[in-house]
Amino acid sequence: MSIDSEFVQRVDSAVYETDEPVLYAVVEGVASVTLNRPTVNNAQNSQMTYALDDAFRRAVNDDAVKVIVLRANGKHFSAGHDIGTPGRDINKPFERAHLWWDHTNKPGGEYLYAREQEVYLGMCRRWREVPKPTIAMVQGACIAGGLMLAWVCDLIVASDDAFFQDPVVRMGIPGVEYFAHPYELNPR
Repeated sequence: MSIDSEFVQRVDSAVYETDEPVLYAVVEGVASVTLNRPTVNNAQNSQMTYALDDAFRRAVNDDAVKVIVLRANGKHFSAGHDIGTPGRDINKPFERAHLWWDHTNKPGGEYLYAREQEVYLGMCRRWREVPKPTIAMVQGACIAGGLMLAWVCDLIVASDDAFFQDPVVRMGIPGVEYFAHPYELNPR
């Protein structure tokens, strides 16, 4: 089996538990963007991050929307990146919105670097610059990659049971995809 055919075989292995990983609704000028993978504690896969990107873009383009609220279905806001569910789609082809070199057609590290650049850093930077007020409503766990989602918002409102944790700090690689720690931890 060649590297390319092995790569293509891995691409097709993701099994999504929902067709709607993000829900979108507008009521009286408030766009609600809701993470909707509660069975896996709203772990982020590419399906979810692209749906989030679409929802933020939709809210920005709607003149009736005055504020965007990011929330989550289920017990937890987000357990971070999807590292072990059947919906993990790390090898799924993705669309490039950034203008970096195109290594999406290469196997191994080049592909993974291009994916991280697009799906995490590129999107987080774009969401951080949303020209409308954004509010994260956090309940339960907001862990690692979940922090990326909360930190792009202008304001974080935490429930009594909310907790924030970044276990990758102990690994010595905090914020590999979106390093916002020095800008977020002190003021928040």
